[in-house]
Amino acid sequence: MPDEPSFTEDLALQTSRRGLLSRVGTALLGAAGGSVVKAVVAPGEAEAYHFCGHIYTTDSCPHPTGLPRIDVRGLPLRAKDGKPVDNTGRVVDRQGYALDADGDRLLDPDGAPIARAPRTRICDQVAERYGFATRTDGAWYRCCGGQVRKLVDCCSYSKKRINGDRSLTGYCYKGRRVFCVMYYDTKVPC
Repeated sequence: MPDEPSFTEDLALQTSRRGLLSRVGTALLGAAGGSVVKAVVAPGEAEAYHFCGHIYTTDSCPHPTGLPRIDVRGLPLRAKDGKPVDNTGRVVDRQGYALDADGDRLLDPDGAPIARAPRTRICDQVAERYGFATRTDGAWYRCCGGQVRKLVDCCSYSKKRINGDRSLTGYCYKGRRVFCVMYYDTKVPC
């Protein structure tokens, strides 16, 4: 019966792309065995699989410290503790001065605070780095470590995403496409 859709085509027609990826991923992990499933969702190890709530479909936006954690305004935060960082990856105070491991301002050889580096929104850094306009558009939510995590898309009109393959449509507005992803940890328990 060549006119009838296959099981996977039928499933794809009945669900969203996200839903399909979720179901397929769950089925694959379930088929792989319980120990693999535990390793994938273990809180300390989730970062090794990109970041909790997101698999490697679209790569992270470039971030000064690695994982693309942002604050509510899209500015970079250090993933492990949510401390604000500048564009060079240094932890900074409220005035933007770099801090040492004890929380004291870093000083130059003359004892003056080291000059502040800029602190730019991650999606804006992407625009500067790749030479085209970007915009923070799409978002979705996942439960990670007992709190709601907002996964955020940095979108552009580029037909390629940061991975180098074809960019995704449907998550961004006004014809833009997903270029890379970031995340914001809310304080909402789940």
